[in-house]
Amino acid sequence: MLKIYDTQSRAAKEVTNNGDEVTIYCCGPTVYRDAHVGNLRTFLLSDLIRRTLEIQGKAVNLVQNITDVGHMAEDVNPQDKMLAQAKLEAVDPFEIARKYEANFHFDLELLNIKPARHYPRASESIELMHQLISKLIELNHAYVGSDGSVYFVAESYESYGAISGNRLNDLKPGHRYEYTDEGSKRFHADWALWKAAGERTEMVWDSPWGLGFPGWHIECSAMSIDFLGTEIDIHVGGIDLRFPHHENERAQTNSVTGLESVKLWVHGEHLLFEGRKMAKSGGNVVLLKDLSERGFDPLALRFCLLENRYRSQMDLTWDSIAAANTTLKRWRRNGWGNAINYSADLAIIESLNNDLDTPRVMQRLRSVEKDPNLSDKEKAEIFTFADQVLALDLGREVIVPDLPAELTRLLAEREVARSAKNWGESDRLRSELESAGLTINDTADGQEWELR
Repeated sequence: MLKIYDTQSRAAKEVTNNGDEVTIYCCGPTVYRDAHVGNLRTFLLSDLIRRTLEIQGKAVNLVQNITDVGHMAEDVNPQDKMLAQAKLEAVDPFEIARKYEANFHFDLELLNIKPARHYPRASESIELMHQLISKLIELNHAYVGSDGSVYFVAESYESYGAISGNRLNDLKPGHRYEYTDEGSKRFHADWALWKAAGERTEMVWDSPWGLGFPGWHIECSAMSIDFLGTEIDIHVGGIDLRFPHHENERAQTNSVTGLESVKLWVHGEHLLFEGRKMAKSGGNVVLLKDLSERGFDPLALRFCLLENRYRSQMDLTWDSIAAANTTLKRWRRNGWGNAINYSADLAIIESLNNDLDTPRVMQRLRSVEKDPNLSDKEKAEIFTFADQVLALDLGREVIVPDLPAELTRLLAEREVARSAKNWGESDRLRSELESAGLTINDTADGQEWELR
């Protein structure tokens, strides 16, 4: 069976389920902007887990929330990212939310990420949050502060810090999030479950504690319990959510359920782009549409991500995307992704079950491609099976255009020059071919070309 690294226990654990389905909750997007390729890496992670379970006969119930309201990250009342973007684009904040939510679903479709069974919106789950907050107050895990906001009693949950390793006694005032010097909280590490509206007039709701809006963390506790129950098999998110979001969510949820509600906490690592963390200020935020604008198949991104272990920091580059795009086209041209009958490949299953070792799966396919002892039929069966999880559309038909005779001759001459290690002549011919509209990529198997 599938074993995945559990952040809380610091060990790989077998995925188990008590009911008829494996339940997965994946933290979804905050829809005030388009998801960048780093965000999409996390969403791909839940898809990989799901597909790996499904090819082994397991039914999966995946739920992914949509954060379209709330006190998010380091936002300061009364302004937050959603309202700031609405002001920037001069539209209603819910129009912003629906716009970027639609873009999110479009990106998932382009990446062949299967839809979740439910996409609950925070803005449509306010009553669920009220009920959960009321229960926490009843159980003495929460209180109403002097500012009218409701706070969770951090010290009331003894094992706080089990996921991230951050202990309450070591946290200093102002550590990352939720700092206030107004004296409204009993303890500096307490966090808001419900924020009093104050001067904020948009995206606010009435509540038993007055007009306000939900804290960031309570949303996932309320929606995960409502859609998946008090025991959840796998909870997925990016490594940046480990603290404080998942730490706080765990404390809230377990305080109400009386259980260790999540069996496996699974986190995807950071994605760098060309050696740097993606940031708007750095001008290096890459969106999926940027790949399309450069003529790359969006699934070239999926290919690149699969060549790296999900819990290893990854450095994505335009060169790696271009190389993935070329290999993807070659595999499709080979016609190996459309076998009608195929069986499970043990090597691929073992790699996936070993903490989603997709790099080894990709290596297996590269080895199969070059294996002279395998027939095209056998190769097609292995590639087609692998594609049930990789989802690279390897069976897609690729139409190769006919080249003019002159370009065909130049390609042949360049191949001769490369074989003779006449690099000067090879480079000259390459320049001539590229000027004629060809993109050339030299691989271990020879030169590959694409007509622009």
